[in-house]
Amino acid sequence: EEMNGKHAYDMLMQDLTAQIAQATQDREGKSEAKAKALQAKADAEGDLKDTTDTRDADQKYLDDLSATCEQKASDFESRQQLRAEEIEAINKAIEII
Repeated sequence: EEMNGKHAYDMLMQDLTAQIAQATQDREGKSEAKAKALQAKADAEGDLKDTTDTRDADQKYLDDLSATCEQKASDFESRQQLRAEEIEAINKAIEII
């Protein structure tokens, strides 16, 4: 009977030792996965900030460029009108001469 008790104790100890080893291994794996996830999150946040900054700069450039183009188009129209008036004045001067 004592032999059976000792054998049962040894089996229990072996099982508990294996469970502890497995739990430790699982914990280490989860810790590594958590660290990788946190690193990926930090990288993604950095990428998001860079992308947002780039987008904001691009939008400002687009706004400035659009304003410049509108101003140049307006100036061009004004010059075209002025040239048309000058041509009309020259034609009248030619008729008079």
